[in-house]
Amino acid sequence: MANISDIAKLAGVSVSTVSRVLNHNPYVSEAKRIAVQRVIDELDYTPNRLAVDLIRQETRTIGVIMPYNNNQAFDQLLHGVLNRSVEQGYSVMVLPTRYDPAQELSCLAMLKNKQLDGIIITSRSNDWDAIIPYTKYGAIVVCEYTDHPELGCAYMDRYASFVDAFQLLRSRGHERVAFTTARGTESNSTQLIIRAYHHVFGDLPPAYHVTDCYSMDDGERAARLLLESDLRPTAVYANGDEVAAGIYRYASSLGLRVPEDLAIMGQENQPVGIGLHLSTVDHQLIQVGEQAFDLLIGKSKDKVEIPYRIITRQSI
Repeated sequence: MANISDIAKLAGVSVSTVSRVLNHNPYVSEAKRIAVQRVIDELDYTPNRLAVDLIRQETRTIGVIMPYNNNQAFDQLLHGVLNRSVEQGYSVMVLPTRYDPAQELSCLAMLKNKQLDGIIITSRSNDWDAIIPYTKYGAIVVCEYTDHPELGCAYMDRYASFVDAFQLLRSRGHERVAFTTARGTESNSTQLIIRAYHHVFGDLPPAYHVTDCYSMDDGERAARLLLESDLRPTAVYANGDEVAAGIYRYASSLGLRVPEDLAIMGQENQPVGIGLHLSTVDHQLIQVGEQAFDLLIGKSKDKVEIPYRIITRQSI
């Protein structure tokens, strides 16, 4: 198998010249570039990716820490990252953690090992004190607000969006409002929605918060718990449009009318929600992912807020 020295000898140039051609360095004469490329083509030579990365001191690969890959919010964030990565010629390594702190730190260690140029954290399980030391090995951008100067962040104001959603439901005459979340109170997002509920409605009846909701089936399970309870809610704010669709499906099976008997609001403006005319809170997560990528490859530590929007349809 040919190597870089063989190419240099056959092309009549130095090894450093071949290296510059392989790395698209502009400081090579056109004649030498043509000579080197001719030999490369004749030998059908493919450079060792690891060796090229060592020369460049970059991999042109970034990591995206995602707790789950079956969650529409994380899917949208990844979609945004991939949009930008294709445009900029970067590879993306998806790093699922299932919110395991040890697994998350193992992913961050890939920066120290020079396996990645940077990492985007869509959602974290570790405290900032455990994450920040890894910034000395490479750029880290997070998809939530943090005032730590070592980290860039692309984020939306989740608390404000929750308050606005609850206030909209209350303005439509609803006082008995339930909601669903993916995780329990260990989640920062869940803590924010509970705080928003207290701000708008006061005390939260325990039965009005259903956790472990990710899919349409989970939405049906949540609806069963909520709609067969003694104090049935008149409105439900679901943590995703698929979950909201499951609630809609179960309510319809009981003969309930939406929104007359039950108002339903989802999140993230998914096709299933559009098809069912569900109101939704669109956190514009694709844009968050795109902005996170831009911050990462720019090694920026800026804090960039992406605005959310509430889309009102027939379900409330």
